[in-house]
Amino acid sequence: MKISLNVNGRTVAVEADDPQMPLLYALRDALGLHGPRFGCGLGQCGACTVHVDGQAKRSCVTPVADVKGRRIVTLEGLGSPQKPHPVQQAFIDEQAVQCGYCINGMIMQATAFLKTKPKPTEAEIREALANNLCRCGTHVRIVRAVKRASELAAASPKSSA
Repeated sequence: MKISLNVNGRTVAVEADDPQMPLLYALRDALGLHGPRFGCGLGQCGACTVHVDGQAKRSCVTPVADVKGRRIVTLEGLGSPQKPHPVQQAFIDEQAVQCGYCINGMIMQATAFLKTKPKPTEAEIREALANNLCRCGTHVRIVRAVKRASELAAASPKSSA
């Protein structure tokens, strides 16, 4: 069966033998997007996080049929190399990436969080990212990057963070 999805502002059709197929598989295998990562397959690590209608969602446990007609944004759709999203730019500026495996989830979770809490404290940032796992331990730089992004957004009224 073909399922029509809105991914990064484009309408695409994905072939799904099973409507319960995880959205992550459609994004990576059918559409060739590599921002969302397969981590645990249980929705516990956050590496697969995408936005669905602006909310952070674990794509490894979200059935593709459940997002039909909804707006899906992946890391690739957040910004571009020429014009990164403010959160992406803050992660670059703070050198928050070490191995890079968790960064998709961290950036996507942080971006959704900053929409609801534009001026968070460090404790609030840590709490918001608590369910996103980082194995190499770059947490301090990740928290600094999210704080920087919130400050950049506060200084720029046209920011989309």
